[in-house]
Amino acid sequence: IIMDGNRRWAKERKLSGSLGHKAGVDNLKKLLVHIFDRGIRYVSVYAFSTENFKREQKEVDYLMNLFRTYFRKEFQEIIDRNVKVVFSGRRENIPDSVWDSMKYLEDQTRDGKNGILNICLNYGGQYEILDMTKKVCQLVLENKISIDQIDLSVIEENLYQKIPAVDLMIRTSGEFRISNFMLYQTAYAEYYFPTTYFPDFNDEHFEQALLEYNKRNRRFGGN
Repeated sequence: IIMDGNRRWAKERKLSGSLGHKAGVDNLKKLLVHIFDRGIRYVSVYAFSTENFKREQKEVDYLMNLFRTYFRKEFQEIIDRNVKVVFSGRRENIPDSVWDSMKYLEDQTRDGKNGILNICLNYGGQYEILDMTKKVCQLVLENKISIDQIDLSVIEENLYQKIPAVDLMIRTSGEFRISNFMLYQTAYAEYYFPTTYFPDFNDEHFEQALLEYNKRNRRFGGN
């Protein structure tokens, strides 16, 4: 899920952009409970891209503070559902306090068996492919594998997380682009672009996305 439209949601209500981001995070908490309760096992959410650091420092600081607080205090319902939380993205530019909260949440959910929540923070799909390439090159340099042994399984083993390919990619707010999100993993994903801003994207909207997904004919290049 690309959680888009928080700032426009706030602007239409004559609220600050910060309140839009808070509304988005509050909605994510409720939506995740619904998603995991209906048996979906893997969810990746685009929380903050590498490019988002180019925004005004005040907005970036607010988001970092929001992440730090929510990762420590607001994920109890996910913990109670025995869901494992992992993070995808780069360590650089992440404040130590936010990083500590990320590690805290990972530690609290390490043994989760009922699903995986992959939070993409300081994430970019191109950077993930770059970082994967460097890791594979290092394996070759260390003689742990040969060039001839590099195949798709080696690539997938060295991405940020070992999770299945994306089946359904949802981007809220009506934008028709994926903004550098999980480029490798969405090779055969179905795309869904609702016009609803993310703070309003509720359980019913999600169910509508699943209904649309179930109408698709997924051939994976076959007939």
